[in-house]
Amino acid sequence: MGTETQNCDPSHRKSASVPGTLDHIHLTLVPRYTAFGMRVLGIDCGGEFTGYGVVEIESSGTLSCLTCGAIRLSPREALPRRLWRIFAELDQIITEYRPDEVAIEDVFYGTNVKSALKLGQVRGVAMLAAAARGLEVSEYSPLSIKSAVVGYGRAEKQQVQHMVTRLLRLDRPPEPMDASDALAIAVCHLHTIATVARQRAATP
Repeated sequence: MGTETQNCDPSHRKSASVPGTLDHIHLTLVPRYTAFGMRVLGIDCGGEFTGYGVVEIESSGTLSCLTCGAIRLSPREALPRRLWRIFAELDQIITEYRPDEVAIEDVFYGTNVKSALKLGQVRGVAMLAAAARGLEVSEYSPLSIKSAVVGYGRAEKQQVQHMVTRLLRLDRPPEPMDASDALAIAVCHLHTIATVARQRAATP
């Protein structure tokens, strides 16, 4: 078990100190007056797979997807050990890619109380990893994330993956599905920032 990372052409690296692994992409949802240079780490928390994706806005309005993948854990491993590995690997990603902010999915209240409790523990560890590096964490509901990416809050996971691939003009869908969900969370955060910036610009 370990981290599964999707890599692409490394020639699109932003700087010598920060490696990039996916092609430069352009997202029309983000207007040019958005805070340029902002780098967001999206995290899709899960008990077996915790997806991640780092996206950055450039001055041209283009987005660079620097990396995406998933931290895969064995359900046979003790929960404290799994939580430690999530913290350690997220901390490594934060250290390497230096995001400005972190976005995660809000708690989904399902019928399985045991699963919800475990998910809450993983979310807590993700928040701790961000807070330990002084990063602000924003939370978004599944409805908000799907609406920002697909335009429909009840979209299926496959639709989200398809739209992430299309919007970011990736050569292939991010794998596993948790990675595309993490990218969708990052896109949702950037979309929210763009909306706030647009509202402020329109205010006299």
